[in-house]
Order: sequence, then structure tokens, then C-alpha cells
Amino acid sequence: MSKRHPATAAFGTPAGGQMKSAQDALRAGSLHQAGDHAGAAKLYASSLKRDPRNAGVQHMHGLCLRQLGRLPEAKASLRAAATLRPQDAAIQADLGTVLLQMGDTAAAQAAFEQALKLQPGHAAAQVGLARLAAHDGTLDALRLAVAQQPANGEAALELGCAILANDGDPDAAAEVWAQAFQRGALSAERMGLAGVNAYEQGRDRESMALLKVASSLRPDIAALHANLGLLLLDKRRHKEAVEVLGKALAIDPNHVGALLNLGSVFVDGKRFAEALTYYRRAIAAEPDNVVARLGAANAGRQICQWRNVEADEAELGRLLAATDMRIGPFILLSSHVSTAVHLHAARVWARGVRLEQKDKLPPAPPADPARRIRIGYLSSDFHHHATAFLAVEMFERHDRAKFEVFAYSHSPDDKSAMRQRVIEAFDHFVEVGDMTNAEAARRIRADGIDILVDLKGYTLGCRTEIMALRPAPVQVNYLGYPGTMGADFIDYIIGDRVVTPLDHAGDYDEKIVQLPGAYQPNDSRRAIAESVPDRAACGLPESGFVFCCFNNTYKITPAVFAVWMRLLEAVPGSVLWLFEANATARDNLAYEAASAGLDPERIIFAPKLDLADHLARHAHADLFLDTLPYNAHTTASDALWAGVPVVTCAGESFASRVAASLLTAVGLPELVTTSLADYEALALALAQDPARLAALKARLAAARATAPLFDAAAYTAGIETAYERMHALRSAGKAPEAIVV
Repeated sequence: MSKRHPATAAFGTPAGGQMKSAQDALRAGSLHQAGDHAGAAKLYASSLKRDPRNAGVQHMHGLCLRQLGRLPEAKASLRAAATLRPQDAAIQADLGTVLLQMGDTAAAQAAFEQALKLQPGHAAAQVGLARLAAHDGTLDALRLAVAQQPANGEAALELGCAILANDGDPDAAAEVWAQAFQRGALSAERMGLAGVNAYEQGRDRESMALLKVASSLRPDIAALHANLGLLLLDKRRHKEAVEVLGKALAIDPNHVGALLNLGSVFVDGKRFAEALTYYRRAIAAEPDNVVARLGAANAGRQICQWRNVEADEAELGRLLAATDMRIGPFILLSSHVSTAVHLHAARVWARGVRLEQKDKLPPAPPADPARRIRIGYLSSDFHHHATAFLAVEMFERHDRAKFEVFAYSHSPDDKSAMRQRVIEAFDHFVEVGDMTNAEAARRIRADGIDILVDLKGYTLGCRTEIMALRPAPVQVNYLGYPGTMGADFIDYIIGDRVVTPLDHAGDYDEKIVQLPGAYQPNDSRRAIAESVPDRAACGLPESGFVFCCFNNTYKITPAVFAVWMRLLEAVPGSVLWLFEANATARDNLAYEAASAGLDPERIIFAPKLDLADHLARHAHADLFLDTLPYNAHTTASDALWAGVPVVTCAGESFASRVAASLLTAVGLPELVTTSLADYEALALALAQDPARLAALKARLAAARATAPLFDAAAYTAGIETAYERMHALRSAGKAPEAIVV
């Protein structure tokens, strides 16, 4: 890469209508030098809209995009710069570097050779050609470059990386980098930047080696420790991460990256109160930091510590609408943000999915009309997990005359009965947990999968990179993630008329598929334990109305909890039965109840139980109260299966409409409201009208045998109709389109 840095001289002299373009370019140059590549790229792009023929800005834009891992865009910008300024050796060398990263070695070699033709002895071009030789396992050219150019730090940097890639010897690589540092050719900061770039491009081993060496050579630089801590966190080496991040904060107590990474460490360890402390410190240091705001809101919700949560969410909505910050879309589902923000966050996340050019697959071959349609399901939840509980009977019921069904599992083998049942439900159960993303994608392609269904979306344990490699010609977002993936490699999202009405199509980048009942499958063999514990064993009083909500506590919001407290006040002797997610949430909810003037003893906490026993204890619940904006999903199905009516408030997002979908499919649409005021009034009316509630329960009991929600055979036929339509469109060479079954 050229050593040229963004500077005023690169952009020329503004005139007339180019003034605004030049101002953007100058501001971009400042951000570029400060290391804010995302901010700089945005301003460079703005400048280029007004002045696309500015070679200097095209060059700098390409360099920023390269740092961000957006290699195809970087290539386009650098090619434009090279066309505008064909005699600039630095542009040719930087173009060669990007082409080499993308795996286009022939084009990279041509670019490096052109740079040397324009400027004989150009250091970056010489190093680039040496790197090409190193790709073939020959390090001699790089060793020669280092020997002949001892002051060329880039050559030493590349030699160490090549040693690591070819010999796998991190000590030998570290020695090359350390020697270059000692002779002043290579700074620790440059090694640190290379380590971050390697991490962003998926070369974690290289990243770890670079960051370890850099932080040992310059232990006084907080950023090096912070970035090493991030990588250790990513590898779930939490104890080491805490130690390294602590070193960063000892140097700079307000280092935002270290504070955020420590917050993530403690969230991973479910130590949410400690995580919240670090996120609050990050917000104090940088109030507009999106990750800090989201982290604080999430940690606060996990323990029902609601102070500032609503303010954080309001700021989140504002900041996310104006930034391309990459944050996990799943965490946003429980936040009060618009569907437009959900879509934007998903798109940004999808754009950041890391792929190696060499891993990309050619287009899939044409459909084979002579065989059954091959459906593949990709998941890490093929074990004792809610997704398996819901979908297992559908897997079993697939029509084997029409479909051949594959599982691609990266699940732990928990030796459970559900695990064995899921394995037996498939024609082929393929373990891909130990495969790389590319290996898994190639296996799926080799199996000739026609439709690949992702059951994870952006939830914990997902492997979106497999989907991004496009191993199947048709790819589907289904069941595990209630929202758009915002990705051009996902063709369809499976919903229904309630969760995904067609007039909401603008909220999704996928084409909507509407199943005839609820989008959610159910298992008609789901067992309820015969032995029901008495009320005392459940911690419930001997008498009194029981409101319940067994959702995870992060779904509880202050507004919904306030409704629940008013219901307890209005119904004498009633109690609220909640799932006990963690002790801190339990204590905070008790405090909130007392603050509302109610006896905290009226909130009863239910420990985690095996599913059959959990379903059995529903016998003591009178009414299930849903949450908003993230509804009960599997927990709502559990309650309805166990005969407990659910009152919900439907919102605009997929996640906020699921309970409404389930209630409609079970024949109780009258329990769906659209405002918290109506939700509260309906719950109170039912609690005060035993006959009306008893009639609802009787209808639910009958619905177990007749309602579409629990008819696995009809459900499977519906989703198979959707699959057949997807396959027919693909076979006819047509683009995906909305499907209503």
C-alpha cells in the first residue's frame, strides 16, 4: 500500500460549484488521518457525487473502503482514480494491493508491474510482487525485499504475515516484526492497524499475532491492548480479555473501545450489572456512541434496571438513522425503534459480513426437474432448544415423494431425546460445526440443495457467512429471527397475513411469503407432564387470580410493567407470576413493585424447568400477559397449548405481532389489542369476569384438536406449497416474488 496520506494537495483547488465537494474532501481527509475510515468514506462519497472526476478523492475513497473491508467498492474507486490519473504509480500500487486481497492475482500483478514501469523501485509495488510470490509458498522475494530495503516497514510486515501463512510459526513472524520495529522501519501502531484489518477480513490468527507483538513493543498505547482484548473476547477467552482490557484502561480510563469490550465480556458472562457500569462510562466519555447506548439499554433490560433505558432508546433511534454503525440487529428487536431503523441496522450488518474472495462460489447449476426438490435447513438449534420444539414435527411430516430434506447442523450434541428425534426427522443430517464457512457452503452446493433455509437469522450462534456465499439458488429467512436480514443473499422471509402483511413489504429486503395460518409451526406431540405441582410448590398463594408472563425479562419494559402493577392493584389478591431469568432482575422488579406502592411479595418467580414440567405448571395460571415491542413467541405457543389465554398488544414490527398471529390462528383474535390502554382494559375485564375467562379456556381446550395453530399436517402442506412456488420461479428463470399460500 502507498504511504501517501490524505492531504489538501491531493484534492486540487476548488472553483465554483466544487466548493462544497472540496469542503467534504478536506473534512474527509481529517477523519481519514484520525482513523475514522467509515466517517471519511461517507464524506469522500459525498464529495464524489459533486465531482466524480477528482482522482485524488477517488484514490483516498478507495483506500478508506479497503480499510473497511469493502473491497469491490474499493477496487471500483481505485480503478476510477487510475483512469483519471494513469501516470500515478501510487494509485496503481494501491489498486494492486486490493486486487491481491480479492484473490485476483493476475490483475494484481499487472497493476504492480504498471506501478514499477511508472516509477522504477516503487517500494509498495515491489512488496506487492513479493507477496504474490509468497502466495505460492516462496518467501525468497519478500526476504530479499527486506534485506535490500531495511527501512521498508511494509516489506517486513508482509514477510511476517507470509511466514505465518506458510510456515505457521508465530515466533518467527514476531521476530521479523520486532526487528523492523527496533530499526525504526515499522511502528507498533502500523502493526496494530494491520492486526485490525486482518481481524476485519477474517484472518484471526494473523490478527492475534500482530496485536500481541504490537502491544508488547508499545505497552503504553491503550488502543493496542483494547484491540487485542476485542479479539480475545471474540474467541471467548474472557479471562484473558478482562486482563488485557484492564491494561488499556490503566493507561486511558476513558478509552471507549476498552470500556465497550469489557461491557461485552460481562454481557457474555451474564454479569449484566457490571456490563452496565462499563457502558455508562463509555456514554459519559462519548455520548453519541451507538454501541454504548445499545449496550447500556440491553444490559439494563436484562436486569430490569430501567433508569435511562428509555432515554438510551430514544437516542438510539436518532443516532442509528444517521449512522452506518454496525450493531447486532437482534438486540434492537426489544427496543422501541421504528421498522425503518430495524431495516437500516440489518442492511448495515449484512454489508459487513466477511467473505474471502477465494471462498466465493460460482452460480448454481440449473434446476434438475428429474428429481425431488432438495430442502436444506441450517441451524445450531438441532437439540433441546425452542426452535427444535416448534419445528420437529414439520421436519418429520415433509412429503418425501416431493422433497428430500437435509439438516446442516452446527449444534452441540446434548444427547437429549429431542436431538435424537431431530436427527431421525431428516433424510440427511450433516454436521458442519467443524467445517469452515467455505467448506460448509461447498458441501451444501455439492449436495445440490435447491432451497436453503436459515433457521438462525441474526441470533446467537448464527453463521450468516455460509448463507452469504450463496450455496443454494434460493435462500430463505425462517422462524429463528423475527425480522428482515437486510441482505441481498436472502430471497424470502416466511411469515403470514398478521406478522408480515403485504403493505409492510417496505420493511423487508426479502420477498414476503404468507402461510395460510400462523408462520410458526407447532409440535402436536409436545408433552405436558401428568404430575402437576400444587400452588404452594410453585410459590403461589392458595387462592387469588394469577397473571403470568414467562417471557425472558429483557422483554419487559417500564410501560408494560406499569400496566401490570395497575392490574394487580385493581384485582385484590391477585399475583404476577414471572420467569426468573436472573437474581438481579428479580430484585429490581421487586423494587419497582414497591415503588409503585405494591407488596413485592405479590410477584412470584418461576425457576427454569424442563418443558413438560413447565407446561404442567401453567395449570395454575389464569391469564398470560404479553410484552411489547418484543412479544412472546414460543412462550405464547406454550401458554396456548397448555390452555392459558394470552392478551397481547400488536405493534408494527414482526417481533411485535407474533402473539397476534398465534391468537388469530388458534381462533381467539379478540384477545389482540393495538394500544396499551386497550390491552390493560381487556386484561382487567377478563380478570373480573370468571365466566368469560372460563369460556375462553374451553375454546382453547377444543382448539388443541382443531385449530390451524396446532395442525402440523396442514402447516407442513402450506409451507411445502410455498417451497414449490419458490422452486418453480427459480426453475423458470424468474426473480423472487411475494407468495401468498
